[in-house]
Amino acid sequence: MNQSTPRPSLALSFVPVLFLIALLVINVILFKDDATGGPNQLALLIAGAFTIALGAFVLKVPYQHMEDHIVESIRRAIQACLILLVVGALIGTWIQSGIVPTMIYYGLKIIEPTWFLPVACLSCALVSVSTGSSWSTSGTLGIALIGIGHTLGIPIGMVAGAVISGAYFGDKMSPLSDTTNLAPAMAGTDLFTHIRHMVYTSGPAILISLVAFTIIGLFYQGATMESGDVQATLQLMESKFNIGLHLFLAPLMVLVLVGLRTPAFPALILGALIGGVFSVLFQAEHLSGGGALTMTQAYMEVIKVAHSGFHIETGNTLIDSLFSRGGMSSMLSTVWLILMAMIFGGTMEATGMLDRLAGAILSMVHGAGSLIGSVLGTCLLMNMTACDQYLAIVVPGRMYKKAFDDYGLHPKNLSRSLEDAGTVTSVLIPWNSGGAYHSSVLGVPTLTYLPYCFFNILSPLVSLFLASMDWTIERMVVEDSQREDGPVA
Repeated sequence: MNQSTPRPSLALSFVPVLFLIALLVINVILFKDDATGGPNQLALLIAGAFTIALGAFVLKVPYQHMEDHIVESIRRAIQACLILLVVGALIGTWIQSGIVPTMIYYGLKIIEPTWFLPVACLSCALVSVSTGSSWSTSGTLGIALIGIGHTLGIPIGMVAGAVISGAYFGDKMSPLSDTTNLAPAMAGTDLFTHIRHMVYTSGPAILISLVAFTIIGLFYQGATMESGDVQATLQLMESKFNIGLHLFLAPLMVLVLVGLRTPAFPALILGALIGGVFSVLFQAEHLSGGGALTMTQAYMEVIKVAHSGFHIETGNTLIDSLFSRGGMSSMLSTVWLILMAMIFGGTMEATGMLDRLAGAILSMVHGAGSLIGSVLGTCLLMNMTACDQYLAIVVPGRMYKKAFDDYGLHPKNLSRSLEDAGTVTSVLIPWNSGGAYHSSVLGVPTLTYLPYCFFNILSPLVSLFLASMDWTIERMVVEDSQREDGPVA
């Protein structure tokens, strides 16, 4: 905003947020789980248009200035949109090639239903630590775990919560993660100091999560399938796909690529291509319907599945719903959701309303504990309004760096707070790129898995508790004449 543009009042800055929340609540009431199929996208667009009107007619912000911010906001989200489209193709080809059915097949054989949820959480944590990517973990291992849990009769929200909890813990604690590198860069500390300091908040959060998943597994009395039903499902899968351990090579290659710091987009493209090749090599008789498979037919079948998804009709409702999914086209509504969210976020930023809301939080700071609480609150607010986890780290990081210096707090306190709320809460918001991605990839509505994302909910709460108790809050060495718990003069 230029100097002649009036600074928005706090009351005015709240108006677009409340307007959007009202529209989203109405959509959830009227459309329920179908709200993300179009109604929420239009709600975000309408809220964005409403914010543009406030900016133009009340704040006198030039339209071109707001449009430039919208375009820049969308530019930041393009990578997420591209990854979503490629993951859609990957899911389709990995089902067609038998990769996902094989992972589910062996998972059903070796995983005890009672321990499934904590095992799923731990498995995703290990993979995410190794690769540094919660998104890649959910888009590969997470898909298989969702299928296994669905087959075992475990509520899909619980399974998705375990997958996301583990994936985000690993993402936070991995030196390969982009957000784990971004947070200390914004705060002014080094990577491994940041990771060591996160142990105090992420450690208790993941331990409590594992205990919770274990208790749910021990005492949940859901409609778990009988062993005979599981055996029948395994036999049906064997009849429809050529199952074999060799098919694990595809996810292994993708995970190795990501672990070698290959960017997610090309690594996932390669994964989708490998799925197509494996389809021709190992599922030829199924692709051809039992006859000889020609190269033209093979190409057409793989391309069709990559853009429209895999579809199967076995007469078994469970198998049909489990494997009839994927394709780039299945991700278009999520891409649309992200683009509309970026319009709203861009207008909030261009009109200065986003900064005004964040500034109001900062004005309430009166000590180290409330300062850290303000960072956590600002990160959550950014995830709700800017709709992007990277902005939820960068903007509060820039805002609060001087305040942490003034209070004599080590910058690792700031970097930890940025990750404790900025990284992990993005997946809990349906219109955020993180929430939209995981909802689409896992096939579970955000509000369905949200209550079971124990780690993501606990991380900011543990961080807030430690700040309020002044535990693990490290201060810089200051002169004796300077106050310990107030701004350093």
